Amino acid sequence: MTRLPAIAISLLQAAAPAAEPAKTAYADSAKAKVTEALTLLHDQPGKFFSELLQDSLNFGVKLLLAILLYIIGAWIIKKVKRALEKSFSRKEADKTLATFITSLVTITLTILLIVIVIGTLGINTSSFAALLAAGGMAIGMALSGTVQNFAGGVMILLFKPFKIGDYIKAQNYEGYVVDLNIVSTKIRTYANSIIILPNGTLFNGTIDNFTDKPYHRVSWSVDVPYGTDVDKARSVISDVLKAEERIIRDGKVQGVPDPSIYVGSLKDSSVSITVWAWVKVEDYWPVQFKINEEIYKALPEKGIEFPFPQLDVHVSNIPAQDGKA
Repeated sequence: MTRLPAIAISLLQAAAPAAEPAKTAYADSAKAKVTEALTLLHDQPGKFFSELLQDSLNFGVKLLLAILLYIIGAWIIKKVKRALEKSFSRKEADKTLATFITSLVTITLTILLIVIVIGTLGINTSSFAALLAAGGMAIGMALSGTVQNFAGGVMILLFKPFKIGDYIKAQNYEGYVVDLNIVSTKIRTYANSIIILPNGTLFNGTIDNFTDKPYHRVSWSVDVPYGTDVDKARSVISDVLKAEERIIRDGKVQGVPDPSIYVGSLKDSSVSITVWAWVKVEDYWPVQFKINEEIYKALPEKGIEFPFPQLDVHVSNIPAQDGKA
């Protein structure tokens, strides 16, 4: 990546010699015409002024035609720009994307119009076009990373995997989206840090959007010692969940299941009880922390302690050999 600017400069330098033959030929042609005109002025003044008048009239016609083409072209570009703006407004497209596409189309059409106007004046535009193409390639290579982020921003604005205000997890960061532009996305973490993610890698990676749906499942894993009455532990945890009004239950929301409690796994030193419940997205963290605290208080009150890591060591008597214990 660090060599790209050097490559771009090399391409620009290579583009200049490519235009040199046309430039030299044009200079030689102009020099020859000046010499011919001076000779004609000296030998046949009348014919010189007659041809000068004719050339002036021809150039005047070309100039008027070029001005007319520019006026018509500028009017058409203006109409196209307004049509695009109305179309994006009608479809309620993202403002950033709409502005970018409108500007891109306008600039492209303006460059094309300038080339046409220059050609109408009789100026050779082949060298200009070659230099423009080489310069565009050089700039594209030098800004390849930016172009990738730019393309990622366009895709994000088109497909909308998230929007401003959503809570997302991506690139090992998570937080609320506070800004979204054409090349990068800003998220604010719970520590109030601002993380800037390039759109290229962001769109090509995994995005977990917590707020895409109105309800989210909260999970808890509660470990109890072996020998604990699982039904009693389940009853205590169920009472804790029932006391929390923010948890969805009793089929109040269609498609959202009631809380569930079951034995999740058997560990080395404990039995793991898995608890699932559904809440509104904005209640996710408050309910998560609240239930953690309530379970920690409720289980010991009912005689259910939390386990500690333990290891059973079995010692066997080894018979003595050769009279040695």
